[in-house]
Amino acid sequence: MQAKTRYSRAPITEALIDIQVRLPQEVKLDVLTQVYSSIQTEYPKREEMLMFQGQIIAGASVGATASQSQIGYRVFSDDQKQILQMRLDGFTFSRLAPYDCWETFRDEAKRLWSIYQSLTHPEAIARLAVRYINRLDIPLPVGDLKDYLRTFPEVSSDLPQGLSGYFMQLQIPQDNLTTMLVLNQALVPPPTPEFVSILLDLDLFAERDIPKDEIGLWGTLEQMHEQKNKAFEACITDHTRELIN
Repeated sequence: MQAKTRYSRAPITEALIDIQVRLPQEVKLDVLTQVYSSIQTEYPKREEMLMFQGQIIAGASVGATASQSQIGYRVFSDDQKQILQMRLDGFTFSRLAPYDCWETFRDEAKRLWSIYQSLTHPEAIARLAVRYINRLDIPLPVGDLKDYLRTFPEVSSDLPQGLSGYFMQLQIPQDNLTTMLVLNQALVPPPTPEFVSILLDLDLFAERDIPKDEIGLWGTLEQMHEQKNKAFEACITDHTRELIN
């Protein structure tokens, strides 16, 4: 079967674009409030984002202190399927299922980023990421994982082959883009007892050589999305493609 990058039953549960930044010291929460004012019509629900810090003090007596500080806001669309985190250290845009397509997702992220960066004026971009979290629902019985996955944990033939749970993480450098692919895979609760569900989480990120200009930034994200698609296709078999096509 010919592999493709768009499926009618795409298994995506969440897609994210994350841009971590270093802002000028004078940028405070009031600037993020201005960002929210510009998008409040489309994203009416707002929550504060807090950072918690703890400290243990040892000496003649042992004590502990804790503090919290606000670092930004999390805002939601009317249907709560689109979520924007606007923080003093970055910007994260998420789309929950049902996911339409990259172009729609990217264009909304680009629009929101344009508002965020025009008001916060980032001095530098520290990290750039494209992450897709998939849930593959495979009907029971499943004879062998390799019928559906090309990347999976292999159990020694000297051990029982049944699995009631697993978690696997691979960190795979992508030399052509100077990025890192973090691949997480695990068994997760299925929608109904007739299925076994496998999490396939692909997180592609860069922490150096990140362009700050708009054309360069979104050109890099485009390349990272294409690389993510290649990684997804490399992880699945034609049996899986038949399930999501």
